[in-house]
Amino acid sequence: MGHWICCLYSRIAESLMLLLILALSCNSSTAATPPPSAAHLKDSYSFGRTFLGLDKCNACIGTSICKKFFKEEIRFDTWLSSHLKLPPSYLLSYSGNYTDDTKSWRLVDITRLTSKYQHDRADQRICTSLLKTKTCSLEHALRSTQRFQKWLRAKRLTPDLVQGLPSPMLRCPSQRLLDRIVRRYAEVPDAGSIYMDHLTERDKLRLLYTLAVNSHPILLQIFPDVEGWPFPRYLGSCGRLLVSASTKPLRNFYDAAPEVAADLALQLLAVLRSMGTNDLNYFFYFTHVDAGTFGVFSNGHLFIRDASALGIIDKEEGSQLIDGQQEYKDIFSCLTVDCQSALVSCDSIREKHSLVLVCQELLPKLLKGKFHQPVQEKIDSFLQHCADGRADDQGVKEAVAKLAELLKPLRSCDSRFAYRYPDCKYSDKY
Repeated sequence: MGHWICCLYSRIAESLMLLLILALSCNSSTAATPPPSAAHLKDSYSFGRTFLGLDKCNACIGTSICKKFFKEEIRFDTWLSSHLKLPPSYLLSYSGNYTDDTKSWRLVDITRLTSKYQHDRADQRICTSLLKTKTCSLEHALRSTQRFQKWLRAKRLTPDLVQGLPSPMLRCPSQRLLDRIVRRYAEVPDAGSIYMDHLTERDKLRLLYTLAVNSHPILLQIFPDVEGWPFPRYLGSCGRLLVSASTKPLRNFYDAAPEVAADLALQLLAVLRSMGTNDLNYFFYFTHVDAGTFGVFSNGHLFIRDASALGIIDKEEGSQLIDGQQEYKDIFSCLTVDCQSALVSCDSIREKHSLVLVCQELLPKLLKGKFHQPVQEKIDSFLQHCADGRADDQGVKEAVAKLAELLKPLRSCDSRFAYRYPDCKYSDKY
């Protein structure tokens, strides 16, 4: 009996010793693989929700492209280095890189609807105006407004739901235009319906917030480049950041060679012509233009880079605002602009409106001193006539037509203009 007990104790001791050896072996193996260094952790792709503006959703644009950010398939230019660093949050736009297969990358623009300073001021205005506090839940505050409650009950987006919003696009709204917004809103699954049944409460708030702050991303969605509209491609949004195809602003070409300047000027005039006369019978006009309004792709093709100052008049249906509706004001009318700012009357917009602005602000800087006399003198004369706001529509259009005829033979046909080369070799159009 005693011998049996001794054998049992001996086997238990051997088992315990084996377990101890295994445990030490595991610890040794673990110790042999050092933990990731702090530097390595820092290099991993991570950033705060605050930078993107996700902490402010659903008072934001959307979340359709957030996965691309978190999977490192969208990178800011500064993240191409070994030490990943976020760019400053106060910038209005950033240059970035986008991929679908992690092998080929293309340039994109990453843009805020407005500056972070203006966003912060607007957020504070919401809290102080609606809840009388310095900080609050933006979503809760905006959901409680009379306008949003009307949006929740509405089956269809109608002119009374957008009255008083500061976007030039909505100053003269038609039902046809509003239906197009709902049907093509890209931050939700495509339902192809003019009714808002497929929009959740969250979706409605995001759409309303975007329209109230800056309609640029909405215009890119409802008039896509694949249908021939002169806008960069909308790729998606995350929080308060918008991602679109990259263009260089027109200001970068003010010192360009004469043949490049002539080509861009002709493209600019062609874009304005298409925005005034198109198959859908919408008349687009600019409330103002600057050196960043237009941009140029790497192939030399000119597009509207910033559509925030674009107004739309429906030549088929006309405006459906009734008298007095434009005077309606609420918190959504004042998120980023002065509530007292006067709205342009729909009836005051003329065909020459955008042409005059471009001839005053952009074409002189693009074409000044580029050509030999007497060609330069003729260009300056036509520009001066075009820029005269007192001239009638026909007079401005005639000056622009003569300017275009003068510029056509001044542009060249070579690989710098990839968007039309080598087609220009075999076509009288160029």
